[in-house]
Amino acid sequence: MGSETREIDALRLAVPLGGDGDVLHLAADAGRTVGLVLVDIVNGFCTVGAGNLLLSEFANKAPTEPNEQIETMVEEAAKLAKIFSDRNWPIFAFLDTHYPDKPEPPYPPHCIIGSGEENLVPALEWLEKSPNLTARRKDCINGFIGSIEKDGSNVFSNWVKKYEIKTVLVVGICTDVCVLDFVCGTLSARNIGLVPPLEDVVVYSKGCATYDLPVQVARNMGALAHPQVLTLTFGL
Repeated sequence: MGSETREIDALRLAVPLGGDGDVLHLAADAGRTVGLVLVDIVNGFCTVGAGNLLLSEFANKAPTEPNEQIETMVEEAAKLAKIFSDRNWPIFAFLDTHYPDKPEPPYPPHCIIGSGEENLVPALEWLEKSPNLTARRKDCINGFIGSIEKDGSNVFSNWVKKYEIKTVLVVGICTDVCVLDFVCGTLSARNIGLVPPLEDVVVYSKGCATYDLPVQVARNMGALAHPQVLTLTFGL
């Protein structure tokens, strides 16, 4: 049994991944290095009351009361991050971060730099000191696009190349927005050879979450409803 296989077996025992774990096990059997990608697990989207606007006023913000789906996502992401960090496996964290003079239509101001919304949630704050963390503050929905530097290089692609990653395990929020866009963008880039040696992108469903905007609340706002369980499923 190779070292990669033993590492993934240890990961599966610590955090049962179900079908996702089976994919990772096959990846390990093929001798692939696995990297963990955290998408926007920041206060502005996940920490109760941390958002600039109330969830009932605009759905892009952190919950105003405990939310089981988001809490589960944070717990699973923290478990995975600890396992990867303890074993010195590569971790990449996207942090949604914006400047006041650079709006992101149609969304109102959120995760403004200096507000605290743009920082990792309390359960992941320790990760900032981890030597195997690569963090990228992004000011757009798609993390792959947000990794592009002015010189045309891509921070995420460079990370994949540096650690010779063949499989990335993705967790985060929102499943049907930033997670979906990042995964689709990365798969498209992989298909045309922009992120060698990446081969597979695995989304861990229990480690993902999105927001909830019930029908009646949406009607009162004049907005479209966003039922949390259904849109999570769509995103996955």
